Amino acid sequence: MRVAIFHDYFGAIGGGEKVVIAMAKALDADIITTDTDAIRKIDPLVRVISLGKTLKYPGLKQISATLKFYFCDFSRDYDFFIFSGNWTKFVAHNHHPNLWYCHIVLYDLYHRNSPFVRNQSILFKFAVWAGFSLQKALDKKTLAKIDGIYANSRYIQQKILEHFGQPSTVLYPGIEVSDFTSKRNENFWLSVNRIYPEKQIELQIEAFRQLPEENLFIVGSFSAGDHATPYARKILEHLPVNVALKGSVSELELKDLLSRCKGLICTSYREPFGIAPLEAMASGKPVIAVDAGGYRETVTPDTGILVQPDVQSIIDALRLISINPDQYHDACVARAGEFTITKFEREIQHLVKSVFASS
Repeated sequence: MRVAIFHDYFGAIGGGEKVVIAMAKALDADIITTDTDAIRKIDPLVRVISLGKTLKYPGLKQISATLKFYFCDFSRDYDFFIFSGNWTKFVAHNHHPNLWYCHIVLYDLYHRNSPFVRNQSILFKFAVWAGFSLQKALDKKTLAKIDGIYANSRYIQQKILEHFGQPSTVLYPGIEVSDFTSKRNENFWLSVNRIYPEKQIELQIEAFRQLPEENLFIVGSFSAGDHATPYARKILEHLPVNVALKGSVSELELKDLLSRCKGLICTSYREPFGIAPLEAMASGKPVIAVDAGGYRETVTPDTGILVQPDVQSIIDALRLISINPDQYHDACVARAGEFTITKFEREIQHLVKSVFASS
């Protein structure tokens, strides 16, 4: 079976991009996308078809991606299609059979009280509301042309039902647990995320500003033309001396950092799932994460601490775990073993065959 996976863009490395690579390998599939800036940092051997670059300006970037997907036609080139992301599903009108693997529901993330929207002007908030109202109407119409809907967590499954009135099936992502190793803890914590407002990285920075005896390495970047540029510039202007921005790193470098850190800190607002906590656990490292979203489905009391999204809660958790991070090692490795790439590959292969047979 010839399979194509449509993904919004690869302007920066994130969990969604890693999952797409894993799907492509499991299904021997081609990836069809727009911006390809970062894809080779994950795996240089994947087969990629580019629809061209998007317009690098917030709003226009998303519109240009949507149009590129809507007007492309690979219907005769493949037997099955997977849509990954928010803009790719607009190819559903002429690409069947298909399934949508939903990583995130935008309306849940960008409502008026979200970190991205709440401090903006009234005009900006109105623009966001108007844009997403139109987007939601188009999404509902498009979902009628999708043959199967799958969510990356129970949290996203709930949001698909809430916003679209559609049932879905949960398919948890997986990681190659054997690729991760645990080394002696060094005096730094790790943060792995895109530099986006919804990641609430300012909470991490402020917590470490008040804990000068601890160190934080932040791994991640942002895509040109996204909404993150002003945010990234603002929070990175005055970093305390014990916080270092590593930017984008290779998978090999990331695994090395995970193997040597004290633990991982995650502050993402309503995180849909979160691959980084699993990677940290596979490295035997505890996780501090906000008590919301998909983190509740991976982080357990014996693998880390779920905290409130405020600086003091994060500080308290850092101090507690720093007493003896090693006590979490065995439970972390065992927990990561419940989300293996082998299990994910087996399930995605089965799903594609099932949807194909029933279409």
